[in-house]
Amino acid sequence: MTTSSFPLPPGIEGELQYFTSGGAGHDPEWLPFSKRKTYTNAFIVQNGKILLGYKKRGFGKHMYNGFGGKVEAGETTLQAALRELEEEAGIRAPLQHAGSILFVNEGVDAAFQIEVYRADEYSGDIIQTDEMYPRWFSIEPADSASEVPEIPYHQMWHDDRYWMPLLLAKQPFVGRADFKQEGDMFVPKKWWFGIPSNFPQ
Repeated sequence: MTTSSFPLPPGIEGELQYFTSGGAGHDPEWLPFSKRKTYTNAFIVQNGKILLGYKKRGFGKHMYNGFGGKVEAGETTLQAALRELEEEAGIRAPLQHAGSILFVNEGVDAAFQIEVYRADEYSGDIIQTDEMYPRWFSIEPADSASEVPEIPYHQMWHDDRYWMPLLLAKQPFVGRADFKQEGDMFVPKKWWFGIPSNFPQ
């Protein structure tokens, strides 16, 4: 399906083919925002596994995610992704840009522009840091006898399950996800993901 059938969410640009969307409920409007803060998120995919980090403190605490953080002044998103990967997991990798996600949280003026990277190899020894506990997960469903558990979508941001298959398939993607906060939890409100129209399927 093309974007003519599914209008792009505010803040999303480009020639994109619709991939998936959901949420909205009784409120079809996207959340407003007036500015963006740029962050990165990096993943290592190797031998049928993906390396995720358990967040030990800060925003997203007690959830699994990739490795990343805020892009500092003077940095490109790639430079920031490389720095954060080494700071949070102790490794280096030939990261390639994989996708872009715009996160908007209810009641927060600034949206998070997340540039996602991935690599199929890395160098160095994976270490636990003050912020992240790295752990490998199986891309395929794991049985009870497997030493490597399957991807813990139940302990990740809700929208991850929609774009993660594209990341694993090396399919570029662009999307937006809106959340509302209920207590200490961020609950999904609405999401939309597409793929570049000129990328071979």
